[in-house]
Amino acid sequence: MSEKWLSSRVSENRHWTETLFSLRVEGARLRFEAGQFVRIALEIDGQRVARAFSFVNPPDDPVLEFYGVIVPEGPLSPRLAKLKPGDALYVAQNPAGFLVLSEVPDAETLWLLATGTGLAPFLSILRTEAPWRRFKNVVLVHAVRYANELTYKEAISRAAARYVTFVSREPAPGSLAGRIPAAITNGRLESAAGLPLTPQSSHVMLCGNPQMLRDATAALVARGMRKHRRRASGHITVESFW
Repeated sequence: MSEKWLSSRVSENRHWTETLFSLRVEGARLRFEAGQFVRIALEIDGQRVARAFSFVNPPDDPVLEFYGVIVPEGPLSPRLAKLKPGDALYVAQNPAGFLVLSEVPDAETLWLLATGTGLAPFLSILRTEAPWRRFKNVVLVHAVRYANELTYKEAISRAAARYVTFVSREPAPGSLAGRIPAAITNGRLESAAGLPLTPQSSHVMLCGNPQMLRDATAALVARGMRKHRRRASGHITVESFW
């Protein structure tokens, strides 16, 4: 069955850095759950070229928002980054994904661990009421290469989450150095958040580059955690659409 698409238009294209941008899109009303993703597309040389993007906006916001990084040789992202208000694009009608709180068991602390644009689904989740109703503590962890890639600070500041940042390629006051998996292993992440990261207290959601997902999962498993499945409750929820 062919994919069904909604015609829509760009209302804003914000460039955070030379490679990071956020598109706000009007005209495509969708029902989705915070944390899900959808495919967006452009017509390029007579073909519809699409890629999956997580929603940044909460489900009750009629203006969709997507957070992207320019892949220089990619067929789509450089063109998306150049779109102007009023330009047309397509949004698929079938949001999907299981990085959602309805799939997560209760815990004392919810940990949201992201690298780069993997921040997007967690921004959507933080803009809903669900995490604050279900969890005593919410920790948002964002790891980037350079300090100017710590985006959406204003939106994050409006949430009640504890916010921990990592910058790996330059000194950055206020941020931890290195990578998330090593900080799980040596306890620096717990120290920075001021909360224990244990199977008894925590559920961890991960979104980001595949290496981080593998290494962070291994570090969490070493702490006695296991992946969460519908038939076997666990402590780690991972989804990658890289």
